[in-house]
Amino acid sequence: MRRFSSYIAFLAAFLLPFSLFAQDVERAIPVSDSLSVRPVLDSTLTVSLLTCSPGQETYELYGHTALRVTSSKDPSGIVYNYGAFDFNAPHFIWRFVLGKCDYLLWAEPLELFAIQYYARGSWVREQVLNLTPEEAQRLSDSLRAESRPENRVYRYNIFRNNCTTRARDIIEECIRGRVIYPVRATRNTFRTMLDQYTEGHPWAREGNDLLLGVDVDTLITERDEMFAPLYLMNYVDSAFIDAGRQHYRNLVRESRILIEANATRQQAAAAAQPSFPVSPRLLGWLLLVVGLCVAFFEWKRRRICWPVDAVLMTLQGLAGILLCFMALFSVHPAVASNWQVWLLNPIPLFFVYSVVQADRRHEPCVYHAFAAVGIVVFLLLYFIIPQDFSELILPLALLLLSRAVVHLLLYRNK
Repeated sequence: MRRFSSYIAFLAAFLLPFSLFAQDVERAIPVSDSLSVRPVLDSTLTVSLLTCSPGQETYELYGHTALRVTSSKDPSGIVYNYGAFDFNAPHFIWRFVLGKCDYLLWAEPLELFAIQYYARGSWVREQVLNLTPEEAQRLSDSLRAESRPENRVYRYNIFRNNCTTRARDIIEECIRGRVIYPVRATRNTFRTMLDQYTEGHPWAREGNDLLLGVDVDTLITERDEMFAPLYLMNYVDSAFIDAGRQHYRNLVRESRILIEANATRQQAAAAAQPSFPVSPRLLGWLLLVVGLCVAFFEWKRRRICWPVDAVLMTLQGLAGILLCFMALFSVHPAVASNWQVWLLNPIPLFFVYSVVQADRRHEPCVYHAFAAVGIVVFLLLYFIIPQDFSELILPLALLLLSRAVVHLLLYRNK
């Protein structure tokens, strides 16, 4: 399968949540013209929900969902995949950043769909839906219609409109009756679910926590949880169809493993992934220790090291531009409710020059007093705001506060 190119590092660090369940459309093949012709009722039609386990690439961490239609005439069947996109579409990366990326429903043979999961050692589970012939025909026809070029495009949303939710929704639309899902005793948030999938991938998790705000820290419903492939798979296992007049049947007729997991291939895929040797948490506290050591030597020498201020304020401002841009212009969910903008914002960029000039003249600068007050207020709110912050935020706040304090102490009498 074609891999993401120049933007994968950026997405891995900052835009991971928005690359869930994506697959490149160039690896798929178009459906033949015969699929656009409505067939007569075929009593041998079966429709299955396919769930693919996560891989090691950043965009594979969450697994994938698709639908498979088979019949006696086509035992292998066609897989309908809502996770395709056209990387060559105009302004693709820019629209992706803005949350205005369009995805596609693509149809392809099972062999072509499954080959990537076999290669990386992931399992693929098939849940054959317990549909009447009429329901199976209706669902097959709907998938054919949606996969036509004029209908296949949809606006992607990580939590509300992705490859998994669209598969669930079209199944429900084509069933005569109502699908009843089990009720969970415990409740999740979107962030806790994302954390489950990024376990063992700390920098992927850090990208989530840096960009996603307080909206993903509220409790969600069982239906909300179905944005994730493995969760939908488990809900479907225990779901049943209420056809009215006290007629009930299980949603799943049978389950089977199409592709077995392969530990050797999984280990090879994991070993091939580049990894940063230091976790975000360790990096943050190491930077704080280094910063405190620098501040101590500055205090002893009675002289500020101005390049330290220049670098920290520039990085703080650039990170703030990213967060503010996402909050103001992106329609990605939950990026506009990010309290970390209090600490990471573009304001320091406007004061870098004046701070450096004051440092070189060994003079005080009013910026540090305002910065100290702002950071202290943020730290007081840190444990009150109902948002799970990035692991870099607390040590970074303390580091920036130490810079402001050492300036105020050295120049308090001037």
